[in-house]
Amino acid sequence: MATMNDAENASSSNKSDIEKESYVSAVDGPELRSAIRVMDWTILPIMTMFYLLSFLDRANIGNARVAGLEKGLKLTDKQYQICVTVTYVPYILSEIPSNLLLRKIGPNIAMPLILTIWGIIVIFQGFVTSFHGLIAARAFLGLVEGPMFPGIALYLSGFYTRAELSVRIAFFFSAASLSGAFSGLLAAAIDNLNGIGGKPAWAWIFILEGAFSFLFGVITFFLVPATPRQSRFLSDSQKELIMHRLEKDRPFVNPLDEFSIKHVFAAMKSPHVILMFLVFFMGGTNLFGLALFAPSIISQLGFSPNRTQLLSVGPFGAAFAVTLITAYISDKLKSRIVPLVVVCLFSVAGYSLYLGSHTKHAAYGAIYLMTSGIYATVPVIAAWISNNSEPYYTRATAIAVGFMATNFGGILSTWLYPTKEGPKFRKTNSLNLSFMLIMILFSVTNAAILHYKNKNKSKSRSEVLAPYITDKEPDGGVQAWVDLGDRHPDFRYVI
Repeated sequence: MATMNDAENASSSNKSDIEKESYVSAVDGPELRSAIRVMDWTILPIMTMFYLLSFLDRANIGNARVAGLEKGLKLTDKQYQICVTVTYVPYILSEIPSNLLLRKIGPNIAMPLILTIWGIIVIFQGFVTSFHGLIAARAFLGLVEGPMFPGIALYLSGFYTRAELSVRIAFFFSAASLSGAFSGLLAAAIDNLNGIGGKPAWAWIFILEGAFSFLFGVITFFLVPATPRQSRFLSDSQKELIMHRLEKDRPFVNPLDEFSIKHVFAAMKSPHVILMFLVFFMGGTNLFGLALFAPSIISQLGFSPNRTQLLSVGPFGAAFAVTLITAYISDKLKSRIVPLVVVCLFSVAGYSLYLGSHTKHAAYGAIYLMTSGIYATVPVIAAWISNNSEPYYTRATAIAVGFMATNFGGILSTWLYPTKEGPKFRKTNSLNLSFMLIMILFSVTNAAILHYKNKNKSKSRSEVLAPYITDKEPDGGVQAWVDLGDRHPDFRYVI
C-alpha cells in the first residue's frame, strides 16, 4: 500500500475537481460527443462480437441436441444434463482470478487469446464420439469462456462514465439474445450439411461456429486497445478528454489504485453486492434455462425440428430489442431500480401466461415475454454493481462475483427441464415465476439500502474523513478515495 506522502504527491499531480471541470467545460461539446462516438464505433462492435460468440458457442449445444446430438452420441437425458452442467464449474472458478489479472495481462491480449483458444475447443466438439469426450470438451470450454463476460463489463467501465455504462453493457449483452436468434437460423441452415464429409448436422454446428470464433479471435489481437490512451482511433486531445472525464466520474483513475486483498473482501461483504448476487443467481437460472432449453421447449410444444430452429429466433430477437431499450432508458433516467422492476414484471406475465395457456401458440407467445423480461435485467444489474463498487479491484471482484452467481443459476437450470415434464414444465416454471418475484423484492430492498447510505454519508462526512485530512489535503485527498472506495462520503450510490 502506498504511503500518505505518495498519496499527497499523486493527488497534487492530478488536476483538482475545479480544474477538471474547467478543462471539460473548455472543450467544445462536439469534440466530446465525437470522442464518445469513436469509442462506440471502435470498441463496442468488437465487445459485442466477443460476447455473441461466447454465448453462441456455449449455448449451441441446445441446437445440436435438436439436430441429433443425443442420438448420435447415444446420450441419455441425464448425461446430456451433465454435459451442460460441467461447463459451468470451471466457468465459475475462472471468473474472479481472471478479472483480477485482466489489468496485469492486458485486455488487448487476454480477450483475443481466450476467444482464439475456445474457438479451437468448439471445433473439437464436432469430432467427439462419446459422452466422456463431450464432457472433457465442455469443461475446457467453460474454463476458457468464463473470463469473457465479467472481463468485458470491467473493461468498458474503464472507457465510459457510470451514467453511460448500462446502455454500453446492453449493446454487448444484447448479443446474448441475438445469438439465440442467430443460432436458430444458423442451425436450420447447417441441418442441410447433414452427412457431408461423413459428419452429422450437429457436428457441423460445432465445427463451423468454432472456426469462425477462432478466426475472429486472431483478427482482434490487432483491434483491441488496452485503455483509452492506447486507442488508435482517438486523437491525443480526445484521449486526454476521455481520461479527465473518467477521473472526474471516478477519482480512482490514478497510480495508487493498486491491488490489495482488502479491496477483494470489501466487494464480498458489501450489502449491495450480496443482494445483487442473489438477484443474479435467480436471474441466471431463468436466463440460461431459456437459452439452453428454448429449442427443446418449442419442439415439445409440437413443432417439427426445422420449424423449431426457426421459431426459436423470434423470442430472442424480441429480447434483443427490449434489452437495448431498457438499458437506454435506465441510463437516460440515471435509474437502475425502476427499469429493472418493470422488465421483471414482463417475465412474471410471461410465466403466468405460459402456465395458464391451453394452446401451443399461446404458450409460444408467452416465451416472448419470458425471454424479453429476463434478458433485459442483466445489463441493468451489471451496471448497478459496477456503478456502486470502487476502487478498481473492488469493482473487478464485484462484477466477477455477480456473474459467478449468474452461472450458479446456470448450473441449477440444467437440471430443471427433464424431458418427461415437458412441454409445460409446471414445477420449473412455477420456480422461475417465484424467482422473478423475489428478484423484484431484493432489488427494491437494495435501492432502499443505497438511499439510506447516501443520506447518511453527508452526516458522517467529517468523522469518516478525519484520519486522512492534512494541511495539503483538507478533503482527505486520493488516499481517502483509495482506502474508502465507494464508502467515501463524497461518493454517491446510483439507485
